[in-house]
Amino acid sequence: MQEIDEATTRQIQELQILEQNLQNLSLQRQAFQVEQNETENAIAELGKAKEDPYKIIGQVMIKTNKADLEKDLKHKKEVIGLRIKSIEKQEDSIREHVTKLRETITEKIR
Repeated sequence: MQEIDEATTRQIQELQILEQNLQNLSLQRQAFQVEQNETENAIAELGKAKEDPYKIIGQVMIKTNKADLEKDLKHKKEVIGLRIKSIEKQEDSIREHVTKLRETITEKIR
């Protein structure tokens, strides 16, 4: 078996860290996507409501104006969408780096 030099060992460690970061970002993105879906469902249900809805703030449920709540939910959805896009850009960047690093390591090991 071929000996792996110190630089290649460092690259392998870097690759492992990048893959772990990529997995963490993927989990974050999935959590935000779930939150986005819940927000979209809340907006849809709010559209069906005939009376003023209630908003939960901490441990307290407060009656609120339908229009204000809809505005808040749409803003929340927009912010979540921006977070998802940001995470996707980070994932793409890391994925590209991982691919290049894998190629470099594979060439050295052959």
